[in-house]
Amino acid sequence: MSSSPLAPLLDLELRPDRPPILHAKSPGDATRWAGEHRDELRAHVAQHGVLLVRGLDLRDADQVGAVFAGLSDGLMTEREAFAPRQTYGPGVYSSATWPANQPMCMHHELSYTLEVPGLMLFACLTAPSQGGATAVADAEQVLQALPTELSDRFEREGWLLTRSYNDEIGASLTESFGTDDHAAIERYCRAQAIDFTWQPDGSLHTRQRRSAVVRHPHTGRRCWFNQIAFLNEWTLAPEVREYLLDVYGEDGLPFNTRFGDGTAISEDIVQLLNTTYEEHTRREPWQPGDLMLVDNIRTAHSREAFTGEREVLVAMAEPRRLADGCPQPEESRR
Repeated sequence: MSSSPLAPLLDLELRPDRPPILHAKSPGDATRWAGEHRDELRAHVAQHGVLLVRGLDLRDADQVGAVFAGLSDGLMTEREAFAPRQTYGPGVYSSATWPANQPMCMHHELSYTLEVPGLMLFACLTAPSQGGATAVADAEQVLQALPTELSDRFEREGWLLTRSYNDEIGASLTESFGTDDHAAIERYCRAQAIDFTWQPDGSLHTRQRRSAVVRHPHTGRRCWFNQIAFLNEWTLAPEVREYLLDVYGEDGLPFNTRFGDGTAISEDIVQLLNTTYEEHTRREPWQPGDLMLVDNIRTAHSREAFTGEREVLVAMAEPRRLADGCPQPEESRR
C-alpha cells in the first residue's frame, strides 16, 4: 500500500491489479463528505483515471443521486442507448439490461456519440454473490499494446457502428432517442452525423463513423477510445449470435461494428482486442456502499458475469465534444 500526496488525510490503496481504492473512514453524511472532498477525489481521478471509494455506506438511489450531483458539474441524459435502463432520477440510471451470465466486455460509454461523457459515476447498493465487478483498463496502455498495423488502420479510418432498432431486442426508439417521432429522430440523426434508413416495416437502420483513437482533452495523450469489440457480433455468445443472425439476418443485427471503410472485422481481431484488454484489466469486487469514479476517455470499463442480485447505479457527466471524435462524418440522409 502507498499513499498519494494529493490527499494526505485520506487512506489510498494502490495495487497494480486493482483500481485505486480510497478508504473513507466513518464519513457519516456521505453527500456532505463527498462534497467536502470533491477536489481531492477528482484529483485522484485525474491522476489515475479511476477511483473506487469504499466506506461511504451508500444505501438508496436518492442518496446516490445527491452524491453523483455533488461530484460532477451536472449529470447527462443518456441518448443513443444500446440497451434499456431503469431511471431512478434525473441522470441516474440502473446498469444496462444485459444477461447476468454474459459479460459486457471493455468499452468507453457512448463512444459512438458526438458528445461523450467525460466522467462516469457508479455506486453499488447490492453486491452480487459472485462476479459482477466493474473492471477497468487504461486506454493509453491498451493502445500501446495493440499491433501497430491494426491500431494505425483504425486511427486512419475510424470505426463504423451499424444499428437496427426493433421492439424485441436492445433499446427501443424511445429509449434511445427520447421519442418515437420520426421527424424528431431524423433531426437528431442529421445533427449527430448519423446516416439513417427507415425500413419497409417501419424499423430504423443507422450507420455512424467515429474515431477509434482520440487525444484526451486535458492531457493530450492518445487513447484507444471506442466500442469496437463490445458491440461487434463476435463478442456475443455463439448461441445468441446464431439466433440473431437466423432471425434478423446480417444486416438486421441490433448492433455491429466494422472498419471505418465498411470492411467486416474478423473474429480473430475481436479476440485480439478483448485479449489485450484483459491483459491490462484491473478489478475489485463490489461491496455494498462503494462509489467508483471513472475518466471515461482515459479508462475503459466492463461488467463481468455474475450470480445473485446486483444493483449498481450509473450516471454520466461532463459532456465532451471531442475535436477528433468524428474523422469522416457520413452525410446524413435528407
